[in-house]
Amino acid sequence: MKTTNIMIVGVGGQGSLLASKLLGHVLIKKGYDVKVSEVHGMSQRGGSVVTYVRYGDRVYSPLVTAGEADFIVSFEKLEAARHAPMLRLGGKIVVNTQQIDPMPVITGAASYPENVLNELKEKGVYVDELDALSIAAQAGSSKVVNIVLMGRLSCYFPFSKEEWISALEEVVAPKFVEMNKKAFLLGRGE
Repeated sequence: MKTTNIMIVGVGGQGSLLASKLLGHVLIKKGYDVKVSEVHGMSQRGGSVVTYVRYGDRVYSPLVTAGEADFIVSFEKLEAARHAPMLRLGGKIVVNTQQIDPMPVITGAASYPENVLNELKEKGVYVDELDALSIAAQAGSSKVVNIVLMGRLSCYFPFSKEEWISALEEVVAPKFVEMNKKAFLLGRGE
């Protein structure tokens, strides 16, 4: 089997590490060789955080290079645009439409680019955008944006929702399982 490459990108504190843990858990339970690599930027200060998840019959390296990502899951619009060059031809971006201003925008040194998702689409990039923050609020907390996005990503995989839910129950603290299940299913559009 060809190695599949997934990047999870966001801003520190958004739950990208839990998202990669959930994804890795599902893949391992399906019997794949899985490599996960986390790259922490200035995550404590709202900096970029990138997680690579690679799986297949045999995976030798945890890193994804430019033009190799089959999927990019982005917790924020600008992060989607920043990492789009990592996407392979025919790859897909699942993106939260939320805008989180980076430090240069906060300090007034730069302005947030307008229409970043439309620009990606105009270049032929497949962009699956959703307001994951609003969906997370419907599930009970803005903190489950990560699971909403994993729900949407799950639609692109040939695994049953029950397999995803089972993995979710194993990686999320018991007191938060029901809210996360709801977020996952809402992300799937159910």
